Amino acid sequence: MTPGVGSPWLWVGFTLAVFVMLALDLGVFHRKAHSVSHREALGWTMVWVSLALAFNAWIFFHFGSQHGLEFLTGYVIEYSLSIDNIFVFLLVFRYFAVPSTSQHRVLFWGILGAMVMRAGFILVGAVLIERFSWIIYVFGAFLVYTGYKMLSGGDVEVHPEKNPVVKLFRRFVPITSHYEGSRMTVRQHGKLLATPLLLVLVVIEGTDLVFAVDSIPAIFAVTHDPFIVYTSNICAILGLRSLYFLLEGAMNKFHYLKVGLGIVLSFVGVKMLISGYWHIPILGSLGFIVVTLASSIAASLYRPLPEPATDIPVNPGGTADPMHRKGHHK
Repeated sequence: MTPGVGSPWLWVGFTLAVFVMLALDLGVFHRKAHSVSHREALGWTMVWVSLALAFNAWIFFHFGSQHGLEFLTGYVIEYSLSIDNIFVFLLVFRYFAVPSTSQHRVLFWGILGAMVMRAGFILVGAVLIERFSWIIYVFGAFLVYTGYKMLSGGDVEVHPEKNPVVKLFRRFVPITSHYEGSRMTVRQHGKLLATPLLLVLVVIEGTDLVFAVDSIPAIFAVTHDPFIVYTSNICAILGLRSLYFLLEGAMNKFHYLKVGLGIVLSFVGVKMLISGYWHIPILGSLGFIVVTLASSIAASLYRPLPEPATDIPVNPGGTADPMHRKGHHK
């Protein structure tokens, strides 16, 4: 007998498979810290997308087209919303002048932490929807508001020096003033110290926590099945690192993508708000999302904007004292 979608064995099996892939990624393919080239990033992006689609095909075969379409729609939504994460990663790495050879290591541990946090969010969200059905309307209203902010030009701003988590971390954790390769802790004069790389990881985890508040309710608009929500979310997160290295130099080229994401979030929010009165077929939702995102990308390429000037402070020395720049004190 084929286990149900909510079978504990499926949760355990999927999670173990993910950890095996991550162990191979870090322990074999990226054992030595190095700068990730665009060619390598493209290859890994294709690998993670192919694995997600293969898992999607398995869901189609074992649980039917409805669950298969739910997974695919959730995956597309989450992978699309990860563009905002990538922009923040870029800002944080520039601000702290993180060496290119250490960025993959930070994103690896950041995504591992994100998986744990999002699994908790998903379980809590599923319980809330199960016990308080009206919460779906709260999620819907929140997504409509978030979509409106995107459409009105509200961008994500990152000010690490003002971040209370960063201030708290610096207050209680002694930090070295220089990077130590890809190490996050180092022992000096018998004392264990954090490196700036550990602080960068804290910032990455904190920003992902904020983005999870948007993305997870969006997937609950597609399906209330916790396993489908969990797996589609995790599969999208797994490809986030390679997508970052693939797009890091071309983020400004997709200036209309923010509009497309705003429309998608608003659509998903409206779908939640009217779910008790009118059901939008999952295939129709998937088609609308794909066409909207594809149109925003095409519009960006058709009407390119001049490269905007940036006022992001960058340490010219790369690894030279990222913790003590002008106007940035401990």
